[in-house]
Amino acid sequence: MTISSKGRYALRVLIDLAENGGGEYIPMKVVAQRQGISLKYLEHILPALKQNNIVEGVQGKGGGYRLNGKPEDYTVGEILRLVEGDFAPVSCLECGAEPCERADRCRTISMWKNLQDMIDRYFDGITLRDLMQGGSNELSGIDISFLDASL
Repeated sequence: MTISSKGRYALRVLIDLAENGGGEYIPMKVVAQRQGISLKYLEHILPALKQNNIVEGVQGKGGGYRLNGKPEDYTVGEILRLVEGDFAPVSCLECGAEPCERADRCRTISMWKNLQDMIDRYFDGITLRDLMQGGSNELSGIDISFLDASL
């Protein structure tokens, strides 16, 4: 599993909207400039966020984008799944994958499922608000006790 620039940029854009929007619409070119991201690239990310009601967009004078809810309403897991897909560590666990003919005798499938569950729980336990309040230094306070319980 690799989080691409699409996923990383989606998080940066949403944090930017949350920190600078205050309920107001922000032109995407302003966000692109602040974040050092190509506007053209952002135009590929925003449709998934808009379609899933994470952001709201208005065209024309005074238009732009804003968060539809509060930063604490959105998890990193939810956002990354929208733009990246699922967090399957192996292809046989991907959404829509053909059932593996070896699944009934696979000695490693439970390990891969446990890894996927840990990744899901970790990302689903972090909100945009958490990221706004200090980034990775503050994430040390996120509950990861499930990691020990799964091993």
